[in-house]
Amino acid sequence: MKRREFMALMVGAAAAWPVAASAQQAGRIYRVALVAGGVNPGGGLGPVMGRSVPALLDELRRLGFSEGQNLTMDYRSTNQPVAQFALELAEMVRAKPDVIVTSGAEPQLQAVMPVSGLIPIVFWANNFDPIERGYVKSLARPGGNITGVFTRQPELAEKQVELLTQTFPERTRLGALWDAGTADQFTAAERRARALGRDLTAVKLETVPYDFEAAFRTLAEASSQALLVLSGPTFAFHTKTIAELALKYRLPGMFILRTYVDVGGLMSYGVDIDASFRRVANFVAKILSGARPGDLPIEQPVKYELVVNLKTAKAIGIELPTSLLLRADEVIE
Repeated sequence: MKRREFMALMVGAAAAWPVAASAQQAGRIYRVALVAGGVNPGGGLGPVMGRSVPALLDELRRLGFSEGQNLTMDYRSTNQPVAQFALELAEMVRAKPDVIVTSGAEPQLQAVMPVSGLIPIVFWANNFDPIERGYVKSLARPGGNITGVFTRQPELAEKQVELLTQTFPERTRLGALWDAGTADQFTAAERRARALGRDLTAVKLETVPYDFEAAFRTLAEASSQALLVLSGPTFAFHTKTIAELALKYRLPGMFILRTYVDVGGLMSYGVDIDASFRRVANFVAKILSGARPGDLPIEQPVKYELVVNLKTAKAIGIELPTSLLLRADEVIE
């Protein structure tokens, strides 16, 4: 059962509601474009967006913007060839959305920025630092035409290494999976693993489609004893495959989001996806109601969730410490 929550949700939602309700223009149809890696070009949502989009739409509906009534959603996927994606972006901009939402990794935002013009952008920055990368001036005053939610994922990667070390102190050989989109996460995790005296075997996945089976064989050949998966949008449609491979190779795994644990991963430590996208929805509602994105402070989660799958622990043949189970926000049995 959950004990921690994204504390800003209630306060921010309450503040946004009067604005959204009062500033809507009667009879107007608002258009929001969502650019994400976890969306299939032919339709369908990956595990992360499968949680994110319903939370986003539900919160927008609560704030007075309902799909099919006064709201139209336009979904665009980065999971396609570059030339085709460029055509999709051009088509998206021609449709004149009122707000563009980008989800997850930096490439989504990089792609949108040059073509967005004066269209407001709300980001969910999950795999990069928008301040360090120069997209915004500061958390308090982002400036320009952009704002959103920043999850501080690189810092979370360090915490994930710490949790693995505390849970399995005798397992000193750590394996890690990462790719170009999660380089910041990997750098932070590697630094922390070395500081904690862990031997790290890192496998960088580079050629799409990723060969996860080969990656796990490499980790097994290196006698890895635990697993850290630093995942981004390119991993999005393969969470179940990765969780199953971790079980097959009997590697207790730490993941960045609970979507992995829901399909058999051992444990995750990260942001509450639903709460994060409800905050994104609040930004969208405020902008649709006339707020300037550059004046809206960037938000960060103040609480994170630790989710543990006891069924997976039993299947691997490990016993998790009571201290971890007591600390967990949710234990899947």
